[in-house]
Amino acid sequence: MNKQRKADLLLVLCTAFWGASYYLTDLCMTEMPPLFLNAFRFTAAFLVLGAVFFQRLRRVNRVTLRYALLIGLALASCYIFYGYGVSRTSLSNAGFICALPVVFTPVTGWLLYRVKPSRRLIPALLLCTAGLALLTLNESLRPRIGDLLCVGVAVCYSLDLVLTERAVQRSDVDPVALGVCNLGVVAVITLALSLVLETPSLPQSGAVWGGALFLGLFCSGAAFIIQTVQQQHTDASHVGLIFTLEPVFAALVAFFIAGEVLPLRGYLGAAIMLISLLWMELGSHKAQDKIQV
Repeated sequence: MNKQRKADLLLVLCTAFWGASYYLTDLCMTEMPPLFLNAFRFTAAFLVLGAVFFQRLRRVNRVTLRYALLIGLALASCYIFYGYGVSRTSLSNAGFICALPVVFTPVTGWLLYRVKPSRRLIPALLLCTAGLALLTLNESLRPRIGDLLCVGVAVCYSLDLVLTERAVQRSDVDPVALGVCNLGVVAVITLALSLVLETPSLPQSGAVWGGALFLGLFCSGAAFIIQTVQQQHTDASHVGLIFTLEPVFAALVAFFIAGEVLPLRGYLGAAIMLISLLWMELGSHKAQDKIQV
C-alpha cells in the first residue's frame, strides 16, 4: 500500500471518529452539561498531545501562541454551539449542518482577506439552502433551535479554518504546536464558562465515562494526530473530499445505533446538501490539478 492510500484510509478513520462524536456527545450530555463535557474532552486531548509533543511545546514562540489564542477562540465558539446544538436537534441534522464549513469557508475567506471564491460557490450555496430547508423545516416552516445552533458551528469552524490556513503559511509558526495549544485554549475557555454557567459533574455511568474518554482521546486527540501526520502524504483536495463523509458517518451511527429515522424529505435534503459539499470539493480538486500541471 502506497503512502497516499494509507494516508487516505487513516483520514477516513479520522472522519468516522468525528461522525460517531454526534451520538457520543448526545449520550454524554445525559449526565454532563455541554460546556463541561467540552472542557473534559479538550483537557484530555491537550494532556495527551501535550505529552506526545512536549519538546515542540517547549520551543513554542509568541507568534504561534498569538495565533493559537485567536484560533482557539473561534474553535471554542464552534464547540459551544456544538454542545447546545446537538442536544436540541436530531443527530442526522447535526451531522449534515455541521459539515457546512466546506461551503462557508470561501465566504469567510472573501470577507476577511478578499480571497476570490470559486465560481462553484453560488450554486453550492443555493443547493445547500434548499437541502437545509428540507432537512430542518417542520410543517410550520420553522427550524428547530438546535438546527440554528448547528449553523453557528459551521460558521465558527469556517473562521477557524481560514485563520489556521493563514497561520500555517508563516514560517515562524509551528503547525503542531499551534494545534496542541488550540486545544488548550478551548479547554480553558469552556472550563471557565462551565464553572460560571453550569454545575460541572463527572460521568456517573460506565457508558458515559467511556463515551467522554473516547471523545477526548480519539475524536479530538487521535483524530488531530492522524490529520496532522497523514496530510504530509496526501493533498488537500483528497482531505476535503474525505471529510465530506463526516455527515454520512453521523447519519449511519444515528440510524443503526440510536435508531433515528428521518422523514423522506429529511433524507432528500441531506442528499442535496451532500451533493453541494461534493460540488465544492470536486471544484477544488480540479483547480488543484490544474495548478500541479
